[in-house]
Amino acid sequence: MNRLNQLFVSKKDNLLSIYYTAGYPALNTTVDIAEALEKAGVDFLEVGFPYSDPVADGPTIQHSSEQALENGMTLNVLFEELAELRKRVTIPILLMGYFNPIVQYGIEKFCKKAAELGVDGIIVPDLPMYEYEALYSAHFINNNLSNIFLVTPQTSEARIRKIDALSNSFIYLLSSSSITGGSLQLTNNIEDYYKRVKAMELKNPTIIGFGISDRATFTKACEYANGAIVGSKFVKLLGEEDYMGKIPGFVESIRS
Repeated sequence: MNRLNQLFVSKKDNLLSIYYTAGYPALNTTVDIAEALEKAGVDFLEVGFPYSDPVADGPTIQHSSEQALENGMTLNVLFEELAELRKRVTIPILLMGYFNPIVQYGIEKFCKKAAELGVDGIIVPDLPMYEYEALYSAHFINNNLSNIFLVTPQTSEARIRKIDALSNSFIYLLSSSSITGGSLQLTNNIEDYYKRVKAMELKNPTIIGFGISDRATFTKACEYANGAIVGSKFVKLLGEEDYMGKIPGFVESIRS
């Protein structure tokens, strides 16, 4: 089992994940931020590698990606930074980003390098499920990396079942089909979607993302899933002065 699998065995509920963009607000802060988040009590992390055309990202994360690219962040630079990762951070780490930079780097090479550095899983929103299964799954499996699939309110039950069969850690439930950075809106349709997925009794845990920004939305998401992911709200914090000093209080405000 990788660290993600171990986490889901040891803790079933109220799991908190934080997303942030590598290279933002400064180039060499990726591991410093990860270490601070672990000390603050976050269960696992999603480190985004920036891309020039982030189609699923709202303005906050788009801005962080643009700034990270201007700062000089690339996959090669990120991997250099992550050489220090497992000397300082023990919780599970996922890399999240778009498929094009991975293809340019080389998919087999990318998976091997990520595993060597202690990465536990990858989230690639624009990697089609059939392509993953037919062409790339062996690279993930051979390197003990979990590939995290995304589910939206429009995803059919048959497709969710297929995703559950292909998954080996958790399934990422998007709270909407729109971009990141919105607020969690529990309309009847969205609540029915959560209830529908929960009633399917999937073999993998579920984690809700998009729109989780405070204790109320985190608590509500945890009623329907095993945990939730905070992204844009934390990325906004990284744009403030003394952001490192504010991390413990931010995490406590979500948890308490």
